[in-house]
Amino acid sequence: MAFPSQRPTSREFNAGDWPTKTFKAQNGVEIRILYGDQRTNMTLSLTYSNITDANAEAFLTHYRETRGTYSTFTIPTEAKAGWTGSADEIDATPWNNRWRYSGPPTVTSVKQGRSTVKVDLIGVL
Repeated sequence: MAFPSQRPTSREFNAGDWPTKTFKAQNGVEIRILYGDQRTNMTLSLTYSNITDANAEAFLTHYRETRGTYSTFTIPTEAKAGWTGSADEIDATPWNNRWRYSGPPTVTSVKQGRSTVKVDLIGVL
């Protein structure tokens, strides 16, 4: 099953950083070594407010089918809806765009038949 293609109400993206190692000499001189050409540890939090319980269930089903935090997947363009900058800037990597869950989706009941879902993802190279 594909990640549900719904437009999030809000999105929070952390761009991560490039893998580096810092060495500090006794006199305070700092040497930094870059260990890659891709950002790592990118995170994406998506919130879907006041959606039907059937749409909320789609996120729980996707989480179960991907074996929770185990499998990777791509996210649809709808997950980036509302972002007017380059879509490549909020991808895990421009050439891979794979994500995995960092934990289970959180479902909050708003009223009968309506829920808010929060999904936290980690970018995978």
